[in-house]
Amino acid sequence: MSRSIFSTVLALGLMLAGASALAEEIGSVSTVFKMLGPNDKIVVEAFDDPKVDGVTCYLSRAKRGGISGGLGIAEDTSDASIACRQVAPIRYKAKFKDGEEVFKKDTSLLFKSIQVVRFLDSKRNVLVYLVYSDRIIEGSPKNSISVVPVPPGQGG
Repeated sequence: MSRSIFSTVLALGLMLAGASALAEEIGSVSTVFKMLGPNDKIVVEAFDDPKVDGVTCYLSRAKRGGISGGLGIAEDTSDASIACRQVAPIRYKAKFKDGEEVFKKDTSLLFKSIQVVRFLDSKRNVLVYLVYSDRIIEGSPKNSISVVPVPPGQGG
């Protein structure tokens, strides 16, 4: 019985993981020198919206270094910024809900992540992307948004 529950949870986790876009690292800059382990840095990553052709988002975020950062057990700060741009004609590949997750990355060993969600402001015909950090018990109010106009005749 426990094996079937484990298999179900694993399959569900893999399906949910596939819902978010994958990021490509564009570059990084060091912000704090660490004698041991990698330096603290700001990382710039790009990802394409998985349900909207023609939109790429650029995310900058803090990444802790040092020994704990090098081992992947440090908790990154909630600092992040986002800029999304139209890079080709915009076409909706699938229906989506307001507030749907577009990108998610763990920023600590347990319970903290940075997320990007998408909203459609149909009155103004724009896509709104919001980046924020959350934690199971307490999230952060730090956030950033980017808006991509949808040209007439594109989208829907």
